[in-house]
Amino acid sequence: MRIGIMGSGGLGGYFGARLARGGADVHFIARGRHLQAMRTEGLRIEGPEPMHLPQVNVTDQPAEVGVVDVVMLCVKLWDTEQAIEQIRPMVGPDTVVISFQNGVLKDKYLRAAFDARQIMGGVGYVATTIESPGVIRQTGPMQRLVFGEFDGSRSARGEALLAACLAGGIKAELTEHILREIWQKFVFLVGLSGTTTTIRKTIGPIRSHPQTRAFLLDVMREVVAVGRAHGVSLPEDYAEVRLQLADDVAPDMTSSMHHDLERGNRLEVRWLAGGVVELGQAKGVPTPLNRAIHDILALHAEGAHHA
Repeated sequence: MRIGIMGSGGLGGYFGARLARGGADVHFIARGRHLQAMRTEGLRIEGPEPMHLPQVNVTDQPAEVGVVDVVMLCVKLWDTEQAIEQIRPMVGPDTVVISFQNGVLKDKYLRAAFDARQIMGGVGYVATTIESPGVIRQTGPMQRLVFGEFDGSRSARGEALLAACLAGGIKAELTEHILREIWQKFVFLVGLSGTTTTIRKTIGPIRSHPQTRAFLLDVMREVVAVGRAHGVSLPEDYAEVRLQLADDVAPDMTSSMHHDLERGNRLEVRWLAGGVVELGQAKGVPTPLNRAIHDILALHAEGAHHA
C-alpha cells in the first residue's frame, strides 16, 4: 500500500514511522530542517516504544511521489488549504484522502476540493512533540487511529488501511460511525486546549480546582450542545463522560495548543473554540465560553512575531 504523509510532524511522523515499520510503502512530505534531518539521519521516535528508521522516503515535492493509495493529511489546521493544493499530484481517481487533523471543519475543506468518494474521515490520538529535526518524542502511552467511510460502510480500502496500521503496531480501528468519533474527540480537545492554553497550566491543576473544573465541564457542554444541534449522535451527558477522561489522564498532560502558545507559534484556536462558535451560530446555539476562549487568545493566534 502506497501512503503519502502530508505533514511529518508529531502525528504524521509518528504514525508514518509505524506504517513504514509495518511494511507499507510510506512517502513523507516534510520541509525545512525536519526534511534535511530525515534525509540524512532517517526518522527517530523516542518515548515508551522507541524506534529508528535509518532510511525513509521524504521530499518537499509531492509530484515526485506520484499517485498513492492513501493520503494522510496531518498538517496544522492553518496550513490546510495550502496542503490541499500541494497534495493534488498524489491524488488519482482511486486515491482516498483522510484528514487526521484536529477539529470538525477540516472535512468541509476536503469536500470542497475533491470528489466525495475520495474522502474518508479520520481521528488521530497521540501525545507527541518534535524534540529536534528528525526526532519525535512520544510523551505518553496513548496512540490510536480511527477512520471510516462517511456513509458508514466497511470498505475494502478501509480494511486495507486497517491491516497496514495493525502490521505497524498502531492501535487502529475501522469504524462505521466516523462522524461521531470525530466529534467525541472534538469535545475533549476543545475543552483541553481551551482551558490549558488560557489558564496556562496542565490538566492536573485545572481538574483539581472547583472553579476551573466547572469551566472545563461547561466548555465541553457547549461543544456537545452544538454537535447535537448538527445531528451528531452524542449522548446528552457526554461532557460529563469526557470529564471522567480528564480525570484519568496523567496530571502533566496538556494540549499542543498550549505548547504552541509557550513557543510563540501560531494557534489552532480559530478551528477549535472558534469552530464551536461558528457551528453554534449556524444553529442558534449559544457558546459564550468558547467565544471567550477565542477572544482571549485572539492576540496570540498568529504567533509571537505578529503580536
